[in-house]
Amino acid sequence: MSESSTTAMETVTITIDGREVQAPKGVMLIEVTDAQNIKVPRFCYHKKLAVAANCRMCLVEVEKAPKPLPACATPVMDGMIVHTQSKYAKDAQKSVMEFLLINHPLDCPICDQGGECELQDVAMGYGGDVSQYSETKRVVLDKNIGPLISTELTRCIHCTRCVRFGREIAGIRELGMTGRGEDALIATFVDECVNSEMSGNAVDVCPVGALTAKPSRYAARAWEMVQHKTIAPHDCIGSNLNVHTLRGEVIRVVPRENEAINEVWISDRDRFSYEGIDTEDRLTSPMIKRDDQWQVASWDEALQLVADKFKAAADLKIQQAESAPEEAVSETAADTDEPQSVATARMEIAALVSPNTTREEQNLTQELMSSLGSGNSVHRPRRSAFSDQLAPPRTPRTG
Repeated sequence: MSESSTTAMETVTITIDGREVQAPKGVMLIEVTDAQNIKVPRFCYHKKLAVAANCRMCLVEVEKAPKPLPACATPVMDGMIVHTQSKYAKDAQKSVMEFLLINHPLDCPICDQGGECELQDVAMGYGGDVSQYSETKRVVLDKNIGPLISTELTRCIHCTRCVRFGREIAGIRELGMTGRGEDALIATFVDECVNSEMSGNAVDVCPVGALTAKPSRYAARAWEMVQHKTIAPHDCIGSNLNVHTLRGEVIRVVPRENEAINEVWISDRDRFSYEGIDTEDRLTSPMIKRDDQWQVASWDEALQLVADKFKAAADLKIQQAESAPEEAVSETAADTDEPQSVATARMEIAALVSPNTTREEQNLTQELMSSLGSGNSVHRPRRSAFSDQLAPPRTPRTG
């Protein structure tokens, strides 16, 4: 075993609020507190993004340290004694909270983030009753960064989550922070829209109401909506989603965490495609073209038409094979008592089914192929041998 592997597996013993815990050497303190269900407030920290340590909300007391330390940027060391609930730590967190609220507008009643805002929650737990600040509040002009993200930059607390998301996850550096101190603001590097196909995730990572979803703006309050679990229909990897509805109307779509598939991200296509549900030009019933005119048809008529066209194409292929000269007889032809060309024609009718489709869709596809005289519905993409393809299982084994 290499020295680096040994180091990675090494654990240390630290004490948090009087409790001894074991932790991997070198991990950040906030990861240990989260694993131990010890509440430490934070804004800039996100488990999927690089550490920035610029909001300072996660300050805790570490014995023998000259000042409060940010839990998100403090690696654990053997023998470390940490206090997250001491007066020293609480006073530090309360002071940071007051500084963060200096320029924040008091517009919670009209903010789309209201009810699910991290700033609201932390301010209730760690904020003061009265602010000592009596100067003029800073106001930032909003920027139009596209049709999907609405900006209220006066609410921004400069956590830079959106900047780090674009750089590290989306791979496109579209948002950045310009200026310093009170003049710092989040903006696009050039005067253009945010065009990333994952830009909507910036709305999720924003801990305040600075970035919100423009299509669902002012449509509903967070506590009014009902949450439904579902699967992404567009990205072909089965990303987990939550659909939020109000009185039966889809208001928005957000990611549902699944470490094995999409972690905490989804594409814009899956996030905003719900807008097509109630559009005027959406097809709500099958249509068949008759005499160069699209006419409404029943599902039975439409499905019968599709089946007939598949069948006609298959029959034409078989007729061409029957009229072709026969040269040899294959094992498949011998098994089915058919000429090789005819058996080959049947074999050419096949369906490829994505492993991410539902079992119901896989079963219906296999029913369709069986009705066309073909047993070729491939649903085992990781399999190398298909000698038993003529007699496949009705449904694939689940893993």
